[in-house]
Amino acid sequence: MEIKQNRSKPLHLQAEEMLRRLIEEKEYKEGKLLPSEIDMSKQLNISRNTLRQAINKLVMEGLLIRKKGVGTKVAKRGIAGGIKNWLSFSQEMKMLGIEIRNFELHLCFKRATEEIANFFEIPPTQTDNTRCLVMERVRGKKEYPFVYFISYFNPQIGMTGDEDFNKPLYEMLEAQYGIVVKTSKEEISARLAGDFIAEKLEISAEDPILIRKRFVYDTEGMPVEYNIGYYRADSFTYTIEAER
Repeated sequence: MEIKQNRSKPLHLQAEEMLRRLIEEKEYKEGKLLPSEIDMSKQLNISRNTLRQAINKLVMEGLLIRKKGVGTKVAKRGIAGGIKNWLSFSQEMKMLGIEIRNFELHLCFKRATEEIANFFEIPPTQTDNTRCLVMERVRGKKEYPFVYFISYFNPQIGMTGDEDFNKPLYEMLEAQYGIVVKTSKEEISARLAGDFIAEKLEISAEDPILIRKRFVYDTEGMPVEYNIGYYRADSFTYTIEAER
């Protein structure tokens, strides 16, 4: 394991690449704990903060599991399907012939949580003074809402909150900021709605919902959007097409 200090690529990205190679080794796939942060940072001659930034990225992607007082190890991988192409919500609905209505739209600036700050690669020293533009939106058919979205946007983009969010989001980002989104990494889970989401989606608190987390990157690999969508289970089907 070696980090080259004089390379143009940032140290945390070099550390991330090294970790990706490391966790593919058989011993770590079988459950062996990774070396401690202290040991790895000394071996690589980088700071613990730089190494932790790389580790946090892989934890966010579900590749590593970190337990306080125990250590970090490779996550066991379940069966997963790959998606060749992905679309914005507006594009998905257009393809299905569904006319979308906005029931609520709220914009504000918030401090990022630790997870979101790690995703946007905000240095720990800047977290307290950095705010992300956050968009909350309830959308659905004209008859009823079926999804509640929360989107955090990378503060490096420089969004002001005055953007026209009635336009398709990714078209707007490209037109106003020259950002072309390319990659979406997603997580799907399920739970009961609970009181807050039930009120947003006009369902019972005991009704099931599907949760889709979407991590969006541009063509250069810069994280653009951290999005969570809460869907009525009776109105959302997630289809995966995989080829062998």
